Amino acid sequence: MNTTLVIFKKELKDTLRDRRTLVSMVAIPLILFPTLIGIAASVMRSQMQKAQEKVLRVAVQTSGNAAGFVALLETQTRIQVVQNISADSARAMVANDSLDAFIAFAPDFDRQVAAMHPGSVTFSYKATERQEIEKRRLDALLAAYQEALRVERFKKLGIDPSVNRTMRIDEQNLASAREQIAEVLGGFLPYLFIIFCYIGSLYPAIDLAAGEKERGTLETLLTSPASRMEILVGKFGVVVLTGIATAGVALIGMYIGILQVKEIPPELLKTILGILQVRPILLLLSLLLPLTIFFAAGLLSLSIFARSYKEAQTMITPSMIVIIVPVFIGLMPGMALTPGTALIPILNVSLATKAIIAGNITPFLLAEVYASLIVLAGLALFVCAKVFGREGTIFRGT
Repeated sequence: MNTTLVIFKKELKDTLRDRRTLVSMVAIPLILFPTLIGIAASVMRSQMQKAQEKVLRVAVQTSGNAAGFVALLETQTRIQVVQNISADSARAMVANDSLDAFIAFAPDFDRQVAAMHPGSVTFSYKATERQEIEKRRLDALLAAYQEALRVERFKKLGIDPSVNRTMRIDEQNLASAREQIAEVLGGFLPYLFIIFCYIGSLYPAIDLAAGEKERGTLETLLTSPASRMEILVGKFGVVVLTGIATAGVALIGMYIGILQVKEIPPELLKTILGILQVRPILLLLSLLLPLTIFFAAGLLSLSIFARSYKEAQTMITPSMIVIIVPVFIGLMPGMALTPGTALIPILNVSLATKAIIAGNITPFLLAEVYASLIVLAGLALFVCAKVFGREGTIFRGT
């Protein structure tokens, strides 16, 4: 045990001297995360403001109808009405962004409305994420004009306009604020934790195996009184520690990033910070421990098998896809933690994270997730020990 601890301290010291490890473990999650969150919030705020303040160029073809709608548009300070343009030209201009929208009223629109029938209107637009805000501005004006026509029609008939409202629906969303936020954070946090656990384990695993083979220091370590298993456990402990530590630093970076977004309402911020308390965070980190053991064992196995640092990077880099895909599946609508999904590695951590944040994790399913991860970690560690125990693998290519 003392020998293992000595090797662990030695490998940890060497790892902390490696700049690549420090960058991936500290600099990226702690500095990059708040920066990215701040930039994203700033860009989103700027884009929304631009979309709200932009002067929209709207072509309107009335065919002598809907004078009230044209008058309504002309009262808007940030809408420029373009008339006397053919439908084909207007649609072409919308497609190439020369116009923001084209609204065409049918030639018999006024007659149909006067006859108590619905009048036809064609609303042509080109919507991207930012332009969707612009479209909603015009949707609101069309809805206001429609409501004005409805009220006018009922007045002519001598009927109270509210007579067509057969129900008054009082919607009540019984999902707590925590559960609603979990739908957002629950999809984001698994990426944060799982990916950074993997990245935090990546460089130490490559350096402590393939890196030492390339430098020729692994042979020196093998000639020491330490057994091969003690050497492996020492290296393995460092890789696991850096993986967990990187996830913890990433969490701190996210916390700092959230605090710097001033646009978050105080009530919402209070709820978010309430979720990020000690108990749920410790529960999430406990889920990551067996998962990080799996990552560490798999990465060390590949790194030990590789002839050089570069070959290890080439072999390990594609494995990122295996990590990302299950987490991405966990974001899909309808995906929830069930007795079946609790057995699927990585996906179960993604779904369990969402349930923990929402505060509705089932003890049985949580235990199933733990069992699945522990078995997976045990198998990966067994394979890693077998790989490290083979002379042909350690001295492969030498």
